Amino acid sequence: MALSKIYDGDEPVRVNKWLAQSGVCSRREADSLIERGQILVDGVRVTDAGRKIEKGQTVTIDDEGKDALDTRMTILYHKPIGIVSGTPEAGEIPAVRMIRRANVYGPAEVFPDQHSKLAPVGRLDKDSHGLLIMSEDGVLAKAIIGPESDLEKEYHVRVRGAVFEEKLQWLRHGLTLDGRKLKPAIVTQTGEQSLSFILKEGRNRQIRRMCDMVELRVIDLYRDRIGPLHMGDLPEGQWRHMTPEERAALISQS
Repeated sequence: MALSKIYDGDEPVRVNKWLAQSGVCSRREADSLIERGQILVDGVRVTDAGRKIEKGQTVTIDDEGKDALDTRMTILYHKPIGIVSGTPEAGEIPAVRMIRRANVYGPAEVFPDQHSKLAPVGRLDKDSHGLLIMSEDGVLAKAIIGPESDLEKEYHVRVRGAVFEEKLQWLRHGLTLDGRKLKPAIVTQTGEQSLSFILKEGRNRQIRRMCDMVELRVIDLYRDRIGPLHMGDLPEGQWRHMTPEERAALISQS
């Protein structure tokens, strides 16, 4: 079924920009829809990627284009230690290769194939485990890792070294990585050698490097939550599809 929206802005705006701002699809996805002739303005197919719309005009994504957007795949994977979330080096196993029929958790009607374009949404390094999102959905990716995203990511960390309040204060606020000051973090001691971190950014190996700076060595790092989405009972090494309700909740909180 086609998707139609009426533009109610005061100033003319490019179709691709408005669709992205409205959360319908990313700009890149909108450009692809235009290239395939699947977007109409007031019933006329758009052929120019720079086409602007004006107040009161109706933008429609035809049935084929809407089906393409609806079948964008997003999965939640409980990544084990040793699996690489990003681009692998020689001999390493990328997480996307672990998404197979054999390890799906619960019912699933759609599975990745050679045409799928799943990509990790955010880092989770090789030595860490826990919640990893992989998606073909540009809007969702922007909501989670875009420059304006304010989503929390929660980690449970076990460390070696003396843990005391002064170190916790440094971890919460005051550290600098790669010449840039980190955003404030919520850091709580949950056991003699265990900490909880809640971050709103995801710099490369950030928690490990933060701990190194206060003479703590990370011996286990587990990501349990991204925004409102928890790992739940998803077993390690298995995956499931993200539900429409989960997608909507993530986007609404970004």
